[in-house]
Amino acid sequence: MDSRIEKLINSTKARFGLEDYCLKRHSLSRNVNAFNDTNYTLCMEWFPKHVTEQEDDDTNPDGTAVIEINVNTQKVESAIFVMGKTYAKNGIIFASMDTGDIIGWIEEETELAYGRQFTLHKQEEGRLLFKECFEGVPVSPSGFIEVEFNQEGELTSFSIYGQFPAKEIVKEEAYALSLEKVEHLVKEQLKMAEFPSYEQKRLIPVYAIEELYVTNDGTTTLPFEINADQGSYLKIDKTIYWDAPITEQFERKEISWMEDITAEQAFSCEPSPVSFPITKAEQEKCIAAVKNLLQQEYPNDTGRWMLKTLNRDKGYIHAILKAGYQDHRVFQRKMMIMIDAGSLQAVNYMDNQPMLEIYDQFQASDQVTITKEEALGKIKELIEVKPYYVYNFKQKQYVLCGKIDCQHGVNAASGELISLADL
Repeated sequence: MDSRIEKLINSTKARFGLEDYCLKRHSLSRNVNAFNDTNYTLCMEWFPKHVTEQEDDDTNPDGTAVIEINVNTQKVESAIFVMGKTYAKNGIIFASMDTGDIIGWIEEETELAYGRQFTLHKQEEGRLLFKECFEGVPVSPSGFIEVEFNQEGELTSFSIYGQFPAKEIVKEEAYALSLEKVEHLVKEQLKMAEFPSYEQKRLIPVYAIEELYVTNDGTTTLPFEINADQGSYLKIDKTIYWDAPITEQFERKEISWMEDITAEQAFSCEPSPVSFPITKAEQEKCIAAVKNLLQQEYPNDTGRWMLKTLNRDKGYIHAILKAGYQDHRVFQRKMMIMIDAGSLQAVNYMDNQPMLEIYDQFQASDQVTITKEEALGKIKELIEVKPYYVYNFKQKQYVLCGKIDCQHGVNAASGELISLADL
């Protein structure tokens, strides 16, 4: 075993009080964050010593400590005791179970400052959830810190995810936006969509605000993105056409996300291939691979699919496609094609049509009787424009924005106000 790995393992054992545990297995992995930096992680699975054998290959026994350490910073990324059971001795204990003491431990463990870089979001018995922020203002992409402990105050789970930006990459300014200043955008963001109600087994037409970020000076908008690594997505926006189908049958290949990572790669911070840009030549071959698969699997769909983006992921390039025709449903038809990064040939794909077919059995939505203007009048007072620091991938810094959002919608058939959380 590499001496540097061994040192990390020994320090983890002491840090978490794992004297009554034995290391069952360990492995190295890597990921690329939103800033395109490669991070290496050592994952360890510690079994309680009294467990002689594993009952099931797919599950760890109760009390197993699964701990992940960032190899380069040596900070804990997650520490989970399976089923909330711990056999740690003199491990991490919050004797008083005081929130202030736990926050102090987090600050020491992460070198982050409470109130400036993270803030309390939710508090439950035995659980605290914190959200990432900058000087108290939420950030996007967002992050979180979660701590769980048992009745004795012993740590049973800790995880941290996010970028927690340094002051140097944040463009600080006084917040100047209001609903009045962005009113011209609000009407554009009010969209009608059919939401599925699983309880009623029906589709409900709802006017709702599609989230949008507006820069603090009101001149630029940034899209609301769920993916934290959106900067790694190469926009293509190309509709795929062909003259004739390919009769040869497409054969799916099994996808493997596993990488063999060496200690040398980890400790030298070798950049992951995922962090490399997709070249023009690769882009053209990926488009050809997408076209070939569509000709084989969707021979009659020429002109019906648009290739939206390409992005790298552990040995593959993912091609994201959306159907050219979109209805009013909140979930739209899309597909992901996995392309081998070496051969640049399509090896597998996922189509969300089976999921969407569930909604075909739902009762159709009632007729829309409310206009967009009427819906806006009903919802206007509930629309929020809250400050957010948003990472601008082009500028490579966080900029202050206002997030246009609303937790409620308007039933387009009845005119009733409804909570989107209830849909």
